[in-house]
Amino acid sequence: MKQTKKKWINIDPFSLQSRLTLVIAAFSALVLGSLATWTSWKMQQILVESHKYNIEEIAKRLPQDLQIYSEMMRLETGLQKAIDNLANTNTLLWVKSSDNKILVKSAHLNLLSEATVAELMSLTEMPIKPQVYRVNQNHFVLYGNSVQVQGKLLGELFIVKDITREQKMFVVMVQSLGITSILAIIVLTAAIASYIKHSLQPLRQLNQMASVISAEDLGQAQLYLHNAPSEVKELAQTLTMLLSRLSQSWEQEQEFVSNVSHELRTPLTIVLGYLQSVLRRQNNLTPTQQEALETAASEAERTIRLLQDLLDLARADSGYLYFQMKSYVLNDLVEEVVMMAETYSDRIIKIESKVYPIEIKADYSRLKQVLLNLIDNAVKYSEADTPIIFKLNKLQDKAIIQVCDKGYGIPLQQQARIFDRFYRVDESRSHATAGCGLGLSIVKTLVEGMGGNVNVQSKLGEGSTFTISLPTYNSSI
Repeated sequence: MKQTKKKWINIDPFSLQSRLTLVIAAFSALVLGSLATWTSWKMQQILVESHKYNIEEIAKRLPQDLQIYSEMMRLETGLQKAIDNLANTNTLLWVKSSDNKILVKSAHLNLLSEATVAELMSLTEMPIKPQVYRVNQNHFVLYGNSVQVQGKLLGELFIVKDITREQKMFVVMVQSLGITSILAIIVLTAAIASYIKHSLQPLRQLNQMASVISAEDLGQAQLYLHNAPSEVKELAQTLTMLLSRLSQSWEQEQEFVSNVSHELRTPLTIVLGYLQSVLRRQNNLTPTQQEALETAASEAERTIRLLQDLLDLARADSGYLYFQMKSYVLNDLVEEVVMMAETYSDRIIKIESKVYPIEIKADYSRLKQVLLNLIDNAVKYSEADTPIIFKLNKLQDKAIIQVCDKGYGIPLQQQARIFDRFYRVDESRSHATAGCGLGLSIVKTLVEGMGGNVNVQSKLGEGSTFTISLPTYNSSI
């Protein structure tokens, strides 16, 4: 039952399958409903016409019988005799004079209740059409005609046909027809839904195939479906060509970024070297000149780091970012990085370790780059008098590194995007913090390249905790 409920809940009312099913089911219901209504109306007409014909035959025969009986007996007696011969339990007759008095009537009329007879009589006071009248749970067909003998008008003849039994059978038949139509609509809708679902399966397969294609797979992606309609096959071929063009554009973009980063990094490194050399011989520099050269050196160094990050990302995207994986003691590596960071950041950085030693297999320089980026991030987005804490632990075959700060925090809706390239949580502080939004993207790329993963937990006003998990040395062997 739970699985069935889940299936119904997961139905998308805006999907192509739902829309086609609803439209075709509505059209089928309209057609079958119209057909059932027309059939019921036609059957009713046939029922009325058959009884109308029978009543008209009685109305034609009565004057003939009356003509014969009037030659042998009194006119009133002959009229009663003729009516009695033509009447039965279901067929009732009476004749009314021009002054609205009943001249004669069939004996079976007395078997009806007074209320039924009164209502039947009241119906004869207005123009009568041969149709079904419902009187006190019974159904009758009424017909009226004048009676003439030897050219003399005797009065108005009224014939009533009791069709209650036939009408009940007709109602049962109509109900059965309605139920059959509803069942047919349900079965037809289910069959249509199943067929549409089967027909749309190639599109779902195409969607699944396209959803697993990554940037690295663009060039090798081939979307081809067996036993699919021609239109879907054409769509798959078009998408394959589109992916091929995207792959070419992606490779050109990567090559461009890599080339630009590489070509600009070398001259900027030379410029930085000259600037630092001049700054070391600052005796003959004025304060203004020294400040200008320090600013230029700082910006050159920042630009070199940016180009190095872009170059690393471009290499990672193209699969040319290599790692020299060796065994290291994580505790010692973190202590070395912390000592290095404390010298340039002027911040208190604490290390809390529950396990020693924690052996990992990683790229030494890459892991140092990751940790320095996280420290730099914590320094930028927390107050100067708050400490930065490293927490080291080991859980099963994973080494856990947590970098905690007491900074501004990251809004929940933006935490999923902080590892995107060039994404910054607070654009208004981008100038003040001198960042370009690549640091955390580099962290994610390098950590995943070493077989680990990174995530963040943060609350506004309470700070952030970046957690890195890396495989331990034993689990990597």
